[in-house]
Amino acid sequence: MPFELAEFVNLEAVTQYALYALSCMGAFLAALWLALVIWTFKDMRSRSRDIFAAILAALLVAILNIPALLIYLILRPRETLNEAYERALEEEALLQQIEVRNSCPGCSRPTKDDWHLCPHCMTILKKACVQCDYPLDLTWNVCPRCSTPAPGRGSEVEPETPSSPANIVPSQANNASIIDDTQETPATVQSPNGE
Repeated sequence: MPFELAEFVNLEAVTQYALYALSCMGAFLAALWLALVIWTFKDMRSRSRDIFAAILAALLVAILNIPALLIYLILRPRETLNEAYERALEEEALLQQIEVRNSCPGCSRPTKDDWHLCPHCMTILKKACVQCDYPLDLTWNVCPRCSTPAPGRGSEVEPETPSSPANIVPSQANNASIIDDTQETPATVQSPNGE
């Protein structure tokens, strides 16, 4: 008695189920393909303002599918436009914090450049130049306006004089030695008495 598969399995039902499974699989793959194309377009639009780059990336994924998607994932810009904008805002905020702001070291309230005292906590902010009354920072050694040593720092600063050897240009030094050699020391003037 030969064994026949047709007796136990309905071949028409199996083919119906296989066609149904294949159509579901085809619909899933078509939806996946379309989703990949749309995702690529949206992702490129979020990373670049160039519409043609987004269209080109979507077309490549539409034509080549998974290999083009892998190439796109490798070559796409690293950050989105929103991430770049947020990073720029963070950098700007950091730069504003770094900028020098005049504030009192005692109470952290804003101050002005010409204030000698904080009007809120009476902290000394600047010292006055003894010569021109210019407001000096507490760390300055010399007044930038009149070159007077700062109060309390006079012994530390020695202004250079133009006649010091360090300030003479070598050609001037040679001329000075020539002049010194040619000049005679003043002879003692003899008085008419012969002294």
